[in-house]
Amino acid sequence: MKTFGFCAILLSAVCSAANPVAAPLKVNGQRIGEHLKSLSEYGKNPEGGVSRVAYTAADKAGREYVLSLMRDAGLTVSIDVAGNLVGTRAGTDPALKPIIVGSHIDSVPQGGNYDGDVGSLGAIEVAQTLNEHGARLRHPLQVIIFQNEEGGLFGSSAIGRGIDATRLNLVSQSGKTVRDGIQFLGGDPNRIEEAKRQPGSIRAYLELHIEQGAVLEQQHTQIGIVEGIVGILDSEVTVEGFANHAGTTPMDQRHDALLSAARFVDKFNSIVTSVPGRQVGTMGWIKAEPGAYNVIPGRVRMGLELRDLDPSKIKALFDRSLEAADEIGRLNGTTFHFSSQDVSAPALTDKSLQGIIAATAKQLNFSTKLMPSGAGHDAQEMAHIGPIGMIFIPSVGGISHSPKEFSHPADIENGANVLLGTLARLEIATDP
Repeated sequence: MKTFGFCAILLSAVCSAANPVAAPLKVNGQRIGEHLKSLSEYGKNPEGGVSRVAYTAADKAGREYVLSLMRDAGLTVSIDVAGNLVGTRAGTDPALKPIIVGSHIDSVPQGGNYDGDVGSLGAIEVAQTLNEHGARLRHPLQVIIFQNEEGGLFGSSAIGRGIDATRLNLVSQSGKTVRDGIQFLGGDPNRIEEAKRQPGSIRAYLELHIEQGAVLEQQHTQIGIVEGIVGILDSEVTVEGFANHAGTTPMDQRHDALLSAARFVDKFNSIVTSVPGRQVGTMGWIKAEPGAYNVIPGRVRMGLELRDLDPSKIKALFDRSLEAADEIGRLNGTTFHFSSQDVSAPALTDKSLQGIIAATAKQLNFSTKLMPSGAGHDAQEMAHIGPIGMIFIPSVGGISHSPKEFSHPADIENGANVLLGTLARLEIATDP
C-alpha cells in the first residue's frame, strides 16, 4: 500500500522526493455516470425520475445495489443499528479519528436521480479510486449512506443528536413508522442509542451534493463551497375573523379572515425583502374555512417559514412579522395567532475545511463560490459530532425534487475530484 506523506496534497499515486509534483489521482467519471443510471432503475417512474421513498421496497432494493458497489470498492460494509449503510477502509494510523464521506439515496415522491445520489455514489467512487491505486490514507475512511434523509434526516440524526422514542414512532411517508422502517432496512431500533457518536469523535465529515438551486449555473461557476446550512423557523399562523353570509353582509361590516391573511402574505414578503442578504421567507400553504363560495371566511390557517444562516436575522424578521400581523388585524377586526416556533439552528461549515476545499478546487482550475445551503442535508446533523464541509455542483435550471432534476456528467466528475483532493489535503492538515 502507498501511504501519503508531504505530497499527499496532490493525492499522487507515485510520490517521492525525485517526483514531488506527480499527477493527482482522478476519479472515473464515466463509472459514476453508469452507477447513477443503474441506481435510477430502483423506483423508476414512467415520466422519468424516481419514487424511492425511504422504507419502501424500491428503497431497500436500491440500498442492496449500493451495498454491492461499496463492497466492489474494497470497503468493509455493515448496516448500523439505525439502518445506515457504513463502509470502512482502514487507515495506516488506527489512533486517528475517521474521516466520513457520504449522503443518501432515498428520494421524495416523484423525485429526481441526482439529489443525494451524486454524493453517495461520488463518495463510493472516491473509495474505489483509492482502492484501485493501492492508495491508503492515514485516517480511517468511512462511507456512510444515510437512511431516510428526505423524511427528516433520521439516519444522520441517529448518529448526531440521537433519536428518541417519539421520533421513532412517527409515521413515515412509506406508511411505516420510523421504528418499523429501520427494522425493515436491517437496523435494530431497540438499540438505536448505540448509533449515536460522541462529539469530537471524527476528524471531519464531507458531503458532495447538487446545489438544488440555480446560482452556480447562472454565474457559470463550477464548484460551490458551502459556508453553512441555514437555520429554519416554521410557525403555523391562524387568522380569526367572523364567518357570515357573503351575499347579505356589506363590505364595510365584514371581518374577513382571508382578506387579512392575503394582506399579511404580501406584507411578509415585503419584510423579508426589505433588508439586504440571502434570507428567504415563504408562506407555503393556506387553508380558508369554512371554504364555500357564499361564506365569508371566518378562519384561515397558513404555514410561515424563514431561513437564513444568521439566527438573529431570522428572529428579527419574525418579530417584525408579528408586529405587521397586529396592525393588519386591526384594519378589519381580525386576530392573528402564531403557533410555537419550530426552530432548527444553522449548521456552519468548518472554516478550515472551506479553505481546503477552495485550495483543492483552485489546484484543479475550477471556479468557486462561497455560498449557503438553503436546503437541509445530513451534514447538519453530523455537525453535532465534528467539523463538516460541503461541496456543491451546479443543478441545471436550479430544478430539484423533480424528474427534471439534472446535473451534467462533467460537473459530477469535477465535484468527485474535489472531494478526492480534499481528502488528500485534509490528510496533511493538523489534526485537531
